[in-house]
Amino acid sequence: MNDRKNEIIMATLELAAENGLGTVSMQQIASKVGITKASLYNHFSSRDEIVEEMYVVLRDMSKRKAAVGGIDYDKLGTEVTLKDILMGAVSSYRSMVNDPDMFLFYKVIMSERTINNVAAEIMVKETETMINATKSLFYALEVKGKAHFEDPDAAAFSFAMAVHAILDYESDIKFAGQKSKPKMLMSYIDEFCRVYGKHSS
Repeated sequence: MNDRKNEIIMATLELAAENGLGTVSMQQIASKVGITKASLYNHFSSRDEIVEEMYVVLRDMSKRKAAVGGIDYDKLGTEVTLKDILMGAVSSYRSMVNDPDMFLFYKVIMSERTINNVAAEIMVKETETMINATKSLFYALEVKGKAHFEDPDAAAFSFAMAVHAILDYESDIKFAGQKSKPKMLMSYIDEFCRVYGKHSS
């Protein structure tokens, strides 16, 4: 992606964070970037297109910053525990979504998802990406003897959604200026391992 498109994306994010995505116009974006509205349309056809591209760009950038890569399934058969595997996966995801730009983006999108279908589509896509990654991990955990699931898909869905909800709750606590609850996620993972890791080797 060229520098101008990145500049447009970041300008849109800043405007949306200040006043809400619904108030941001193409003219405001062009003015913030210092280009004409016509020039802006040479790069993006609409504000929604900017937002969709923003998600792709920011997610990729935050993954690289957090060094989030694919899971090395060969290492799942070693002495590493089920808890360590799950904590590692969750920590990587948390690092990605807590990247300052990505965190700001999610703050904007989550506030808009009930009134903006593009925002809702982005949240659905992100949730489905998380669920599918968890399914792949859980099938590997079953094969490697680290855990036993009667229904791996259902277990992956419940785990992904619970982690998603806990991370959302942590964000709400942060925005409310309240004291964080650091053991909340760890306690959930401990209980999950107790239930599903009982047959693991």
